[in-house]
Amino acid sequence: MIVMKFGGTSVADCQAITRTISIIRGKLPQKPVVVVSALSKVTDLLYRIADQAAVRNRMETSELLDQLRSRHIGLAHDLMSDSPSFCHQACAKVNDICDNLGSFVGAVCSLGELSDRSKAIIISTGEYLSSNIICCAMNARGIRTGFMDARRMIITDRDFLKGEPDSDAIKAKVPGIVSAAYEGNDAVITQGFVSATAEGEPTVLGRGGSDYSASLIGMAIDASAIEIWTDVDGVRTADPRKVENTKCIERISFEEAAEMAHFGAKVLHPLTIEPAVNKNIPIYVLNSMNPEGKGTVILQSNMIDDGVKSVSFKENILVINIFSTKMINTSGFLKKVFEIFSVNKVSVDLISTSEANISVTVDSSQKIDRVVEELSGFADVYVDRNKSQISVIGKNITNLKGLLQKTFAPLSDCKIYMISQGASYVNLSFVVDRDNMTDAVRQIHKYLFENESCN
Repeated sequence: MIVMKFGGTSVADCQAITRTISIIRGKLPQKPVVVVSALSKVTDLLYRIADQAAVRNRMETSELLDQLRSRHIGLAHDLMSDSPSFCHQACAKVNDICDNLGSFVGAVCSLGELSDRSKAIIISTGEYLSSNIICCAMNARGIRTGFMDARRMIITDRDFLKGEPDSDAIKAKVPGIVSAAYEGNDAVITQGFVSATAEGEPTVLGRGGSDYSASLIGMAIDASAIEIWTDVDGVRTADPRKVENTKCIERISFEEAAEMAHFGAKVLHPLTIEPAVNKNIPIYVLNSMNPEGKGTVILQSNMIDDGVKSVSFKENILVINIFSTKMINTSGFLKKVFEIFSVNKVSVDLISTSEANISVTVDSSQKIDRVVEELSGFADVYVDRNKSQISVIGKNITNLKGLLQKTFAPLSDCKIYMISQGASYVNLSFVVDRDNMTDAVRQIHKYLFENESCN
């Protein structure tokens, strides 16, 4: 079996879904388990519905719900105009889902209170709409397709908006559910992003979580491969939206891919790699708009050459500087500091320490007020805002002669606030002013990948 995940742009409209179904048809001998995201931009629409419901704006939520229903009904007709029975089935399911959502949103409007659990129910609706329509469309095209509810398979804790998967429960449940759904069918389909607690309470895996869903399912069924179908030709040497002349990387290691995802690469969800690594399952990143392209394959490190693979970035970060003379020759100080980050659920990216100072970077989207307040009880704390993090990522990069020169030579006029070399020898990261980030990334990429090889 293989797992095939299709993102929002791969299921954006009739043309995209028709192309996606054609790709799936070509994989039928490998028994595909298909994982789909919501249609492009639908999750954003659902977030807006949730936000408007929270402030009791019934008129706005009603208009947005009408947009949601209209788009999916129109899509069903476009896809299945030649198959009235399957079209009717899909439309009935869309109306049922939208009616239930409308009733639920109405209840939230009445309360004027949006819990995390309620928000998870609202924002996960897009995957149920898309998966039901695509399932009907596949059956209408002669691909017998079984439907599976991801909430019966992807079990998490009670963090409703960013559920932590229970790998043991997932491994116990998924094989039987997939096997049953495959009886008499050519393929099976389910939802990405969507999950539930062991008691059946709805949760989600966080934005971009469909990749994670695919990897968890692949782990559970011992898939021969996990395919992430997106709108770019694999993993590239830099974000093509910021940098010209990027190159597709044919092969990278799990470790490199994990670093790239964590340090800003948009192609993969940061958590995708872990379940696949545990089972040594290759991950392919492919372009649904160019199905014949090679894309990128992610493999074990011993199958990958040394060398720089990419320049990644996080555009908007904070640098938290913690100064205290109590650090000097004192055990337990670091533990005390990082327990505060842990208790407040603030994740740290880079760390740099000296005799009396700790500097860390965190994503600007995280709430740090409590962290700063608690740290200030025993240290001087300064927060630098509007910073960006740039990471040069590759395998055994410490073995590469002249890497520091090649990386920092283009940055002679750029102020660097912090440098961190990962102990894994996979990344070299540093912090610059946000205003300088784009130019810095372009210059480094040009120096590393366009002038001469760094390998």
